Amino acid sequence: MTTTLKTLIVDDEALARHRLRSLVEELDAGEIIAEAKNGQQAIEAIQQQHPDIVLMDIRMPGMDGIEAAKHIASMENPPAVIFTTAYGDYALDAFDAHAIDYLLKPIRKERLEDAINRAKKMTQSIIESLQDDLPEIRTHISVFVQGNIQLIPVEEICYFRADQKYTSIFTANTEVLIEESLKSLEEEFGDTFLRIHRNTLVAKKAIEKLEKTSEGKNVIRLKSLEQPLTISRRMLSSVRKYLRS
Repeated sequence: MTTTLKTLIVDDEALARHRLRSLVEELDAGEIIAEAKNGQQAIEAIQQQHPDIVLMDIRMPGMDGIEAAKHIASMENPPAVIFTTAYGDYALDAFDAHAIDYLLKPIRKERLEDAINRAKKMTQSIIESLQDDLPEIRTHISVFVQGNIQLIPVEEICYFRADQKYTSIFTANTEVLIEESLKSLEEEFGDTFLRIHRNTLVAKKAIEKLEKTSEGKNVIRLKSLEQPLTISRRMLSSVRKYLRS
């Protein structure tokens, strides 16, 4: 086994991180370059430290391991991700044919050694298999800025607007582009965002009021933005229904 593997440990529990560090050191399985307490810290550490392997818990406060893995998989050269968990009923069936990448706590040294030896890049199919058992709505949207991931908290997004094959994210202070369709965003965030136009989804909590302009157009004003947004005639009744509820 190579002794130059760089490993990142991600777990919200200090004792769990300490145990993993001790096991990796006992195995002489490379260098622990950093530790993180949640998914967001993990992504920041990966971009700064460029580990080869990430040992990551699934259940963590803030951004959990599943969401973090989805962001990591979108990186140009993602590290291998090995999930760790204290719960035996999470997606174990999805890993019947994959003895690696999913370790049950307390982690045995032999199992960890096997996982590290055989670790490969995390594939989207593994993430999707886990997602079937742990349905989670993202708390952040990944945006690539000069080759690095910038995470936009969903709670800070005022609205999404589609423009040809891109979608713009608008917060109170920024506008960024992503390559996700408005339809897929509506399917994921339909409980917290409202479609007001064929090309626009607005955050429900950001809505201030419905108005009619002097030209007779129906618009929505958002709390944190000066410019109102046009409501299409087709969506007007559903917008009014939501505002009356």
